[in-house]
Amino acid sequence: MNYEEYKEIIKDDLATCLDSMGVQPILFFGSGMSQRYIGSPTWFGLLEALANQCPKIDKNIAYYKQKYNDPIQIGTAFSELIREWAWEEQERFPDNLFDDSRPASIYIKYLVSEIFKEVPSTDAAERLQVEYKSEIESLKGVNPYAIITTNYDDFLESIFNGYTPVIGQEILRANYASIGEIIKIHGCASNPDSLVLIKNDYDEFSIKKKYLSAKLLTFFAEHPLVILGYSAQDPNVRAILSDIDEILAPENELIPNIYLVEWDVNAETTGKHALERLVPIDHERSVRVKSIRANSFEWIYETLSSNEAIGQINPKLLRSVLARTYKLVRHDIPKKTIEVDFQILEHAVSSDEQFAKLYGITTLDDPSAINAAYPYSLSNVASELGYGYWHYANELIKVIEAEHGDNLKNSDNKYHVAIKAGNKVQAHKYSQAAVDLLRNVMKGEPYVYEP
Repeated sequence: MNYEEYKEIIKDDLATCLDSMGVQPILFFGSGMSQRYIGSPTWFGLLEALANQCPKIDKNIAYYKQKYNDPIQIGTAFSELIREWAWEEQERFPDNLFDDSRPASIYIKYLVSEIFKEVPSTDAAERLQVEYKSEIESLKGVNPYAIITTNYDDFLESIFNGYTPVIGQEILRANYASIGEIIKIHGCASNPDSLVLIKNDYDEFSIKKKYLSAKLLTFFAEHPLVILGYSAQDPNVRAILSDIDEILAPENELIPNIYLVEWDVNAETTGKHALERLVPIDHERSVRVKSIRANSFEWIYETLSSNEAIGQINPKLLRSVLARTYKLVRHDIPKKTIEVDFQILEHAVSSDEQFAKLYGITTLDDPSAINAAYPYSLSNVASELGYGYWHYANELIKVIEAEHGDNLKNSDNKYHVAIKAGNKVQAHKYSQAAVDLLRNVMKGEPYVYEP
């Protein structure tokens, strides 16, 4: 298949995943994305910048690469040299860093924070944001449920207005669903103490990661997860996939809601376009995820873009409502009497239109008829067929397409209807006839397809 055909397959699969799961995607945003959009340094670029600042680091970076062969180990060695330099030239650092309660690594973390704070205002960053302006604008339209990142910079905060950064281990203390949050698991330049940077930091993070993973596991099980800016070999990707492998991918099956997006300058010219990727976790295990290779991410962002209704919801307001709801359910109900003005509620639900507005949604001309004729989402269809994931039902639809040259999702018919708002599809619904049809396909029995 050529690249345009590959793109159409990916777009359809992403759209189907979003529709079937009925939730916004989660972005796992890696350093490659900040390097792309604002020119933030690579690991070794950061180490070189530190070496250029600290006279105690008096050897070429190649010396340290030969000695340690690991950027974290090099950073750990640099940390001690920078600490010695800081105490000799204290005027270069804030006075509060020299309190005996501060860790020895605070000096290198301070310098790293200053480097990342300056990145967005550099000439290189400005040029890149002009070059990728269209792509960045498309990224803004995604409206993800949440973003998880190991990046230190604040690029994401500048892109997603209303999203709240949760830095380091703060997520472990969160009491409610983390919608509209940028979860910075390796810390943020705004708080040097939070950075996961040297070996001790990574060791401590590894210990606490199991609790973090437990909190994030629900995200990964219930949302499309799109991994950007990491390679398949990246230890952060392998660690995340390792934590969810046994629960989401029994018996080495494909995890249908995880997409690994990798940049490939030759994506449009190469003859091979794999739809799946086997990611090695350790010497004994690998995980199968969906693969997307692209030299431009704009079409991916546009496919991930949420519908108009969701796009107009303020994530900060929604987070506030969720937080208050959680506290109400957990604390107030057992302890207090809640006074409800039923007259106001009665007025709000006096008509279908008003009732819908109470929940911030719109109405259909005849929703009861549509729900009766097309009661299933693709996930429901899969469940009716005995599957645990929407993906398997979608594969059966592809079997019919291969045999008849027509995808039943492309039109309104006896099996399927697309519910739209304006020109955008809001949801795909399926009939009992679709369930019966796919059951025959699943069993390999004769069937009649009537588009």
